[in-house]
Amino acid sequence: MERTVKLKIRRQDGPHRPETRRWEEFVVPWQPRMNVISALMEIRKNPVTTKGEKVAPVVWESVCLEEVCGSCTMLVNGKVRQSCTALVDAISPHGETITLEPMSKFPLVRDLVVDRSRMFGDLKKVHAWIQLDGTHELGPGPRQSQENQEEAYPLSRCMTCGCCLEACPQINDSSGFVGPAALNQVRLFNLHPSGKLHASERLETVMGEDGVAGCGKAQNCVEVCPKEIPLVDSIASVARQTTKQMLFKWLLK
Repeated sequence: MERTVKLKIRRQDGPHRPETRRWEEFVVPWQPRMNVISALMEIRKNPVTTKGEKVAPVVWESVCLEEVCGSCTMLVNGKVRQSCTALVDAISPHGETITLEPMSKFPLVRDLVVDRSRMFGDLKKVHAWIQLDGTHELGPGPRQSQENQEEAYPLSRCMTCGCCLEACPQINDSSGFVGPAALNQVRLFNLHPSGKLHASERLETVMGEDGVAGCGKAQNCVEVCPKEIPLVDSIASVARQTTKQMLFKWLLK
C-alpha cells in the first residue's frame, strides 16, 4: 500500500475576510526526507481536498529552505517553528495528520502567510544597525576582539522569523512590547565596538513600558527559538544596561 501524508490546513482567503476561515484536508504521496514545504508543494500540483473538491492552491511563504531566511514560520501541530526543517517522518512517524496554521500574533495575509512588518519596524525603533556614514573620512573603526566576536555571534543568528513573538504571552493586541528579538538586537549592537557609539540611544528606546520592562520572564522565547539564541540572557543584559543608564542620567542632574 502506497504511503501517504495527511495534512489539515487552516485557510482564509484574505486579511479582511474572516467569513472564509475554514479547515481543509489533503492527502499527498509520501517521499523520503519530506518536509512540510515539500508536502505543500505536492498540494500545489493538485489542489484537491480529501472530499474531492478542487480548491485554490494553499498560499505559504518560503525562500531559503534551509532555516536561514525565517519566512516559512507557521504553527505545525500547534507549535511555532520553521516548516522547512519540520520533517514529516519526525512529526508524523505513524502517519498522523499534520495540522498547519498561520501564526496568530501577526496580521494574516492569506492562508499560512502573515505580515511580519512589526518586527522590522521594531528593529528601526531600536536602531539595530551600525551607523558609520559621515560627511568626511572617518578612518578605521575600533577592532573587534575575539572574545567580543564569540559573545556576539550567537546573537547575530536571529533571522526575524517571529517564533519568539508568537510564543511570548506578553505579545498581544493590548501590548506594545517590542519583544525578545528586538531586545536581543540592542544587546548585539551595543556589544559592537562601533555600535557602542549609539548605545545610549538604543537603551533610551527600550526604557519605556513597551521596552525591557514589558518582559514577563516566561522564557517561552528560548524554548522555541530555532537558532537557540540566549534570548533570556539578552533581555537580562539589556535590563542591566537600562538600569545603569537611568542611574547615570540621575547622577548627572
